[in-house]
Amino acid sequence: MSFPGEAIEAPLAPSQLAARWHALCADPTFEDVAGKVELTEWGEILMTPVGKSHGLAAMRVADAVRRALGGHTMAEVGVSTSIGVRAPDVAWCSDRYLAAHPEEMPLSSAPELCIEIVSASNALPKLREKAMAYVNAGAQEAWLVYPETRVVEVYGPAGRQATTALSVDLGSLFG
Repeated sequence: MSFPGEAIEAPLAPSQLAARWHALCADPTFEDVAGKVELTEWGEILMTPVGKSHGLAAMRVADAVRRALGGHTMAEVGVSTSIGVRAPDVAWCSDRYLAAHPEEMPLSSAPELCIEIVSASNALPKLREKAMAYVNAGAQEAWLVYPETRVVEVYGPAGRQATTALSVDLGSLFG
């Protein structure tokens, strides 16, 4: 997807990123992509393939969070952040959040909880930056879940924290 004649000299404004996100979602080229698609703050497209074990881990985490907190879980929904339109592997939101964000695309603020499932191919500094971007976009917390080592990194407004403030047994995320 290109925007002819456009030289980007600064990060795009949220409205510009939203316009690119809408164009990307409407483009049939990306209709059957077997992976996650995101945009950087510069409008660059990021594509991440999603494997079976990653997908299974994400759904296991989504089920555990929904059982513990009620509300709603979403997979790979676009969220407007300071580093572009990013798509957490799993997001949790309350009924109140859902009512406040009807059919937004991308979401103008992050759901209460945004979760990334860590894979061997991930660059941890980038995932940690993404976690803080979700928090800065309104999430109460963002988690990095390491299925292989059964570890969860929790991020809140003050940065990395020892544990979650949410009523979720982090051990339950691993089945």
